[in-house]
Amino acid sequence: GGYWAWGGESNRPGRAVAGHVHGVFIDGEGRLAAGGGEGVPGLLGHGEGVTRLNTPTRLPSMLGGERAVSVSAGDMYSLALAADGVWSWGSGGFGKLGHGDHQDQWQPKKIEAFAGQRVVAVSAGDSHSLALTADGAVWSWGRGGQGRLGHGDEQNQLLPKKSTPSTGVSLLCRLED
Repeated sequence: GGYWAWGGESNRPGRAVAGHVHGVFIDGEGRLAAGGGEGVPGLLGHGEGVTRLNTPTRLPSMLGGERAVSVSAGDMYSLALAADGVWSWGSGGFGKLGHGDHQDQWQPKKIEAFAGQRVVAVSAGDSHSLALTADGAVWSWGRGGQGRLGHGDEQNQLLPKKSTPSTGVSLLCRLED
């Protein structure tokens, strides 16, 4: 089926974000839908074998039973923020999904590195990701070239890593842009 909030089944406002070849949507109930794809493994979060959807379609399950609060679409992957943490799916190149490896994820998977942290914002980029925690700390992971992660080097980071206070300010500006 199509994205039912567009069909008038929900009066609550939703949110939409655009990635390189996909779109991700949150309805007023906090449920996710995705469409597009062009054959990228896991990009749409609908499970193995679903690589393209011409109509935004609700994901088969919620994020561990939690509602999505916000979502960000990067280049061939997505991040979603729920009350219990951060979830990622799609292409895992450069470690941009934050699971400690380069594996693609066919469905949303919780990023365990944020256990015990209250994340308030996420941003998916071309090949790296950012998160802001309630204590004002900025976390980054993925491709480290050009110093984009703010860790003082150009190393890829497979797991979310907290930035130092001096670099956190510049990363926060990027996250809020």
